[in-house]
Amino acid sequence: MRMGVKLGRLALLWLCLYISLVSAARLHSSSRQKFQVQKHLNRLNKPPVKTIQSPDGDIIDCVHMNHQPAFDHPFLKNHTIQMRPNYHPEGLFSESKVNINSRTEPRSNPITQLWHASGKCPEGTIPIRRTKEDDVLRASSVKRYGRKKYHRFAKPRSPDPDLHAIAYVEGDKYYGAKATINVWEPKIQQPNEFSLSQIWILGGSFGEDLNSIEAGWQVSPDLYGDNNTRLFTYWTSDAYQATGCYNLLCSGFIQINSEIAMGASISPVSGFRSSQYDISILVWKDPKEGNWWMQFGNDYVLGYWPSFLFSYLADSASMIEWGGEVVNSEPDGQHTSTQMGSGRFPEEGFGKASYFRNIQVVDESNNLKAPKDIGTFTEQSNCYDVQTGNNGDWGHYFYYGGPGKNSKCP
Repeated sequence: MRMGVKLGRLALLWLCLYISLVSAARLHSSSRQKFQVQKHLNRLNKPPVKTIQSPDGDIIDCVHMNHQPAFDHPFLKNHTIQMRPNYHPEGLFSESKVNINSRTEPRSNPITQLWHASGKCPEGTIPIRRTKEDDVLRASSVKRYGRKKYHRFAKPRSPDPDLHAIAYVEGDKYYGAKATINVWEPKIQQPNEFSLSQIWILGGSFGEDLNSIEAGWQVSPDLYGDNNTRLFTYWTSDAYQATGCYNLLCSGFIQINSEIAMGASISPVSGFRSSQYDISILVWKDPKEGNWWMQFGNDYVLGYWPSFLFSYLADSASMIEWGGEVVNSEPDGQHTSTQMGSGRFPEEGFGKASYFRNIQVVDESNNLKAPKDIGTFTEQSNCYDVQTGNNGDWGHYFYYGGPGKNSKCP
């Protein structure tokens, strides 16, 4: 009997010891994670010259241009900022000549960013959306924060579980691309899904070595903590594995503009059978320096990706894509109801379906040209589709998108 009591006490003692060890390990793990998160936040959030509180809850830090995250890169320690591109592409499409208002009521409000309502950054600084602790904690790890998930590509342009509806050109050397993109606020089913509309500048194969520069608008609750439509960029030189990130969330893109913040909310957005709003994005390779520049609208040259970040794109792109992408995280072959574009199919047309218009490529002579032999691609046209067209005002254009899950897309 005594032996049994002793064994019982011993077991209880071991249990208490085990619980305290597990608690200590958890506490250590929690404090270690907190330390890692704080360290990462300190690296990303540079000391601001001025801080602006945006109406949507964002904090915009005006950071001295020389102190931006790009200069944490070892290859950029002694970099002299290129304050303007040596050349713009010839034949830059003038928005003033485009009679979009013939199809809708005049747009009295130009597209802006929400934080502009609260102030502006001084000359010599750049606006950076402040990263908060919650932003990092939503990521799968501190290391993966601000990065797309890496997928092994099953076939070209189809990295499951991402779904696309795109127009593309390939088979030539490309030195840039342009498009005017209709802006909407698609509904997202799960917080870990996103919906985006963008330009892809691609080099290499869809294997381990893909180079990509991407720019457009996105809704991503996981990345930003809300459902706002936001301007974004992305880059990678190894198929989303270890290099690159969204916006300024790693060293890479060098921003020179004090008025536009990467990752900040775009306002206003288009409404169904209502006013339509769009943004123009141009990405091109400076023929002299070789850097890849980005322009937003007619007036905002935002900055550049130094060419040394890339392998294939250090020379030129081999493919350009324009269109939409969503993530489907539904299990067992079920389909998400996350919307692409406006959430309507292309055949519904203007004011209902989302569009890309005036799509162009930049050739080896730095001329903006109409793309030749445009192809289209979608994994599941009953879920999201794409339809191209061509006319005088809009040049080469296409409608794209869809609702995701529906009776023909279970």
